[in-house]
Amino acid sequence: MLRAGIVGLGRMGMTHANNLAFNISGVKLVAACSIFENELDKAKENLFVEELYTSFEDMIDNANLDFVVIAAGADVRPKMVEYAVKNGVHTFAEKPLGLSVEEIEEVLSVIEENKNKTKFQVGFMRRFDEDYIYAKSVIENGLIGDVTYIRAYGIDPASGLDTFVKFAKNSNSGGIYHDMSIHDIDAIRWLTNKEFSKVWAFGANFARPELDEVGELETGIVQAILDNNIMVHLVAGRNSPHGYQVETEIMGTKGWLRIAPVPEKNLVTVYDSTGVRRECSASFPERFHKAFVEEIKSFVDCIINDKNTKVNAHDALIATKVSLKCKESLEKNEIVEI
Repeated sequence: MLRAGIVGLGRMGMTHANNLAFNISGVKLVAACSIFENELDKAKENLFVEELYTSFEDMIDNANLDFVVIAAGADVRPKMVEYAVKNGVHTFAEKPLGLSVEEIEEVLSVIEENKNKTKFQVGFMRRFDEDYIYAKSVIENGLIGDVTYIRAYGIDPASGLDTFVKFAKNSNSGGIYHDMSIHDIDAIRWLTNKEFSKVWAFGANFARPELDEVGELETGIVQAILDNNIMVHLVAGRNSPHGYQVETEIMGTKGWLRIAPVPEKNLVTVYDSTGVRRECSASFPERFHKAFVEEIKSFVDCIINDKNTKVNAHDALIATKVSLKCKESLEKNEIVEI
């Protein structure tokens, strides 16, 4: 059994913690770290975690871990990755890997220096989603010809907007492109094997104008060109009234693909007094549940069988460069080259 630890037990952290505790064979979640006592209580009571820490360094030094999952805030994530990697602990870190290109480049150098003794993977889970994997195979087999245009939506449910407004007043998400569009940026790079060349970003706050005061966006748009002239349109938002809306459309010279144009919860159609309806995924842990499991399974397989991970720190760096160029474009109100 591989001994696993986790730091950060918010919504994303608890998703990983539950999977480590109950859904990943060959792994035992033995340690958890959080600065919040109530989160540690949940880890002990609900996940049966034996070792609880308020200091990440103490957990790495004392828990005898084979690997750690880092889901703490992006502001503290870089130093945690460096500490774990330097101490020979295989490391899985959530995105974004940091809030600036400079700190991610520093992390990348540490990972590179220690690559012979530690594995590292970043949490771009869409690469492990069965629908995105299938779409990539269709593209690579030439079934839709040459890709010409991609449109991607990533919009959080409106039910979480109040919580985000409170968060934004006290914390730095990195901006909507860095926090949300980064998933679409990475998925598009992976699907096309092409890089972003130019971006033009803009956005607005209609439902919650007070986000203007903290430099955040309720809805952000990006128009982009890839280095082979594929056209891209990205929509990131925090105010989807019907649930969690994530969809990707890929147009080609011989056909189209649409991944989840209707964000269905399952294959059930409900017939009741309200009419006939298909229910929607309510959150990202629900929509990408299998992908979150599969990305950790893949990471564990790389540790056991000494393979290269499928999503590395370089991928995190490139996606960050693009997302931050989107933010720069928004601020300058002009097209920005990458």
